[in-house]
Amino acid sequence: MAELSGPSRVVEVERKYDVDADTALPLWQGIPGVDGVSDAEVRELDAHYLDTDDAALSRAGVALRRRTGGPDAGWHIKGPRSGDGRLEIGWPLGDDEQVPDAVRETLARWTTAALSPLARIENTRTAFQLSGPGGVVAEFVDDRVRATDLRQGVQREWREWELELGPAAPVDQGGREALFSAAEKAIFAAGGREAASGSKLARALGF
Repeated sequence: MAELSGPSRVVEVERKYDVDADTALPLWQGIPGVDGVSDAEVRELDAHYLDTDDAALSRAGVALRRRTGGPDAGWHIKGPRSGDGRLEIGWPLGDDEQVPDAVRETLARWTTAALSPLARIENTRTAFQLSGPGGVVAEFVDDRVRATDLRQGVQREWREWELELGPAAPVDQGGREALFSAAEKAIFAAGGREAASGSKLARALGF
């Protein structure tokens, strides 16, 4: 199995929103610390998820995927969610599609059982950077998702929005809540709704 370099570790702080297929994008006005919005960047993402036969990772709130496309292509372990945050550990793609030893070693805290395909999620993502004087405050993405539950043979499609805090976002809880509150006014005004499902994988599996 391929050996990869040391992993990256990022705590993602994001919120998701359901949206209809034809809903217009939000108008970003009055967002604290935001004075500019980038041009759209389109990314074609293709993620393959794995789990044990008895879904040990899913039951622990953990997801393992190999994703191509976009700036963070690679192997990712997404840990259990804590509030709006979730630890993501990442490794480069490597030379083949076998689960690297380094990834298996990290997964061992949850399971050492054999892994098999769980779901495939293809996503046409349109990303926007919301920036201020200190850099990127948040990234807003418009996702058009095509998912296949590989164990049940069920395909699903939907559209959702995500807002993820960037490196220049407030570090205090009050500042973050003010940012999300202002952004959600724009999102809800445009027609976005609170997400019915906590993750793309859960939705792909019908949860």
